Formats: sequence, structure tokens, C-alpha cells
Amino acid sequence: MKKEDVQWIEEPSIGLWEAMYLPAIAEGLATTIRHTFQKKVTEEYPEQKPNLPPNYRGVHRLNRDEQGRVKCVACMLCATVCPARCIDIIGDEAPWADRDKYPTKFEIDELRCIYCGMCEEACPVDAIELTSIYDLTGVRRQDLIFDREKLLSVYDQTKNNPKDPRRTTRGVLGPASEIIGPLPEPEKRLAAESKSHAH
Repeated sequence: MKKEDVQWIEEPSIGLWEAMYLPAIAEGLATTIRHTFQKKVTEEYPEQKPNLPPNYRGVHRLNRDEQGRVKCVACMLCATVCPARCIDIIGDEAPWADRDKYPTKFEIDELRCIYCGMCEEACPVDAIELTSIYDLTGVRRQDLIFDREKLLSVYDQTKNNPKDPRRTTRGVLGPASEIIGPLPEPEKRLAAESKSHAH
């Protein structure tokens, strides 16, 4: 480094007024007095519960269908799209005629989850949703790995809560099954080609 590139800075001189810290003390007292008369924003938690917005993303739940069965069809889309890789599903042949598969194992690691809501968006049958439950506690890490039965019990607990509306109500099979209006020309052509190749 060249000598001419070095810039020397002189230490600021402190007078008697600054050395006694009187300006800093006066500024601190002014801030305290100003905050004393401002509107209070501190919530006395846990006595005062927070007023959560309707789109708050908290603990997951697995929804039940009209017959009380788990709505999930074990398509693995939520586990595939999850950026935190916190969903673990094992599917098996469903004992019901209206679907092919159902989850024999469905686990979510609530400690690993980042609560992004992508699982909720990806689910084609609206089986998984995030609720307004925010106070997760456990003695061991295993306590916060929610299995299928625990996720269904969260649904039973929150289904009638006005804070937990069914946000994703797409229908029985979801948007992928719904045909809205006539198919555009390119899609018609592709559908016709795939039919001709099948025969």
C-alpha cells in the first residue's frame, strides 16, 4: 500500500459536556418518556393470546372425508414438493372402492418443517392443511413428529374453529380432474393423437 493512499483521521475532541454523558442521558430520558405515552403494543403472552391472521400457517392437519376416513390418497405430491423433506409417507392399496391408495404411514416432522404451505398447495384432494395452532411443545424430539392419527386428531380439534376455515376446497378430486370449458385446439390435437396411438 502506498503512503499517499493512507488517510489519517483525527480523533474527535470531547468537551466537558460530552465527557459527563449529559446529552446521551437526556436523549435516553426523552425516548423513555415518549414511549411511556405511546400506545402499548406488547402482548402479555400467555395470558393474552395473539390475534392471528386468517392465513396463518401453523401445525398441519390431515382432513377427513364425508365418511370420516383419511382424505389422503398417498400420491406423494406433498412429500415431493416439500423443500424441508419433513414428510414421510408409505402408501398401500385402499380397502375402499372409490380410491386406489391410502397412507398406512403419514408422518410430518414439525421441528424440521418451515411452514411454507407448499404441501397444502400441491395436494390434489385437499387432504393436508395448515391450522392456526402455533404453540408446539414437547419433551422429546419424537413428540413433535406427528403421525397419521395425531394429524387426524388435529383435524377433529380444529374443524369447527372459525380461525381454521377450509382454505382449499377444490372438490372431490381437485383441479386436475375438473374440465373447465372446451379444450383449446393444441390440447384437442394432442388428445386425438394419443387416442390414435393407443389403438
